[in-house]
Formats: sequence, C-alpha cells, structure tokens
Amino acid sequence: MLAFCYVALRFAHFAALMVLFGNALYGAWLAPVSLRRVMARRFREQQKKVALASLLAAMLLLALQGGMMGNGWPDVINPSIWQAVLTTQFGQIWLWQMILALITLWIAWLQPRKAVSLILLFTAAQFFLLAGTGHAALHDGVTGLFQRSNQGLHLLCAAGWLGGLLPLLFCLRLSRGHWQRAAVYTMMRFSRYGHLAVVGVVLTGVMNTLLIQGWALPWHSAWGRMLLLKCALVAMMVVIALVNRYVLVPRFRSDDGRAQRYFIRMTQTEVVLGALVLAAVSLFATWEPF
Repeated sequence: MLAFCYVALRFAHFAALMVLFGNALYGAWLAPVSLRRVMARRFREQQKKVALASLLAAMLLLALQGGMMGNGWPDVINPSIWQAVLTTQFGQIWLWQMILALITLWIAWLQPRKAVSLILLFTAAQFFLLAGTGHAALHDGVTGLFQRSNQGLHLLCAAGWLGGLLPLLFCLRLSRGHWQRAAVYTMMRFSRYGHLAVVGVVLTGVMNTLLIQGWALPWHSAWGRMLLLKCALVAMMVVIALVNRYVLVPRFRSDDGRAQRYFIRMTQTEVVLGALVLAAVSLFATWEPF
C-alpha cells in the first residue's frame, strides 16, 4: 500500500507540474499579447489549485520516502526520519524541489507582475531538479552531468507537448469567435514547436535508455517491458498528433465543423494516452532497471 501511494503521488506530482508548465508556456510565450490576458484569466484559478497540489504532492513524497527507507507507515509521520531523508542526495535535491514549489504557489496565488513567466521559469527549474533523482542519478562525473541534463531536457520536452494539449483545446474553442485570428496563430505556433518537442522527447528518451540500461534487450526485465509499453503509448500519441496536424487541420475550412470535432476527440485521446504514459513512468521509475 505504501508503494502504491508513492507511485500515485509521483503521478500527481508529474501531472501537476506539466499542467502548470503547459498553461504558462501559452501565457508567457506561444500566445500573442492580445490573447495572453484572456488565457491568464481563464487559467488563473486552475493554476492556483494545481500549484497547491504540486506542493502538497512534493511534501508527501518526502514523507513517504521516509517510510520506504524506514519501517513503513509509522516512519511516514516521524519527523526524525524526515530529517534523515533530507541528509541524503535525494533529500537535498527534494528540499529545493519543495522550496521552488512553494515559490510557484506564492506566485500563482498573489499574481505579481510577470506571474506567468515566473511560473514557467520555476516550473522548468523543478523539472531539472527531478532529473537529479531516480535512475537519472546513476552516473557520476561528466557522464552523470550529461545524463541529468538529458533527463531534464526530456522532461521539459514532454511537458511542452503533453502540458500544452489542454490550452490547445481552449484555443480551439476560441477559433470561431472574436479571438479567431489570435487563437489560430497560437495553435500554429504550438504545432510548430510541438514538432521539436516530440523529436526532443524521442531522442532524449533513447539516450536515457542507453545510459540506464545500455544495449541490453529491454524485454528481458520488468523495467524494460514497462518501458516498451511507454514507448508504444508515445508512438500512438505521435500518430494522433500527425493525423491532427496534417489530415484534420487542413480540412477545418472545407467542411461543416466535423474535422474540428474529430480534432477535439483525437486530442482528448492524446491527453488520456499521455496520462497513461505518466502512470507508467511513475511506476517503473521505482523499479530496478536490470
């Protein structure tokens, strides 16, 4: 039960950070200035709740890590075990993770000037901190630095792709009204940079696998088999993204809206597949890769 809760919290933490990053990516960069205020108002309350969820998940993960290192559930609520965890490499990194999550929550709730840009910055920093834990911390020296940098880039590319899908659906709803030109411009920018994000996910994912497992055949271990499942889900997402961009989008103006309805359903399916990818990662990241 403790292990299941740990995996569930990892999933919630990943998902919250990706939603924060995706929303901020549109509000700070992809959307034109004329649309940024509209998107900021639309996602303001969501950002507050998701930032709170991210902070709570990070704090609970530290406590659960103590229980997994110690004697189970009694050590989850043992402050001395928390202090012991904080002395480890994981704990030192995770302390900064919680600090950045708290700062992100403060920004989301108080909305200072350039709030969206700051959320984007601090969320990206949290992804790079995540790259210093788990299997990405297997190596030391130059190889270790390269591995963690590669993993950080992998997480950022994944967040830009998956985290951007919900704002994409919002832009699609705006594409028939007053904000049509700005919404279409924003969606095209997401599509353009989305290609780079997809390529980045694939290339950095391949490099991660080689750094963790080498040239061993992946189906020889439970970790490798779950990795193959993740790859299959990602491949399905890539196919959906390509169909959306090169089959459905060109038909938006030539039919009665049927292509847009298909686009919405396909994108919603892509979101579900992305959630399954996060669930798979949250699970096999706790397994030994050999």
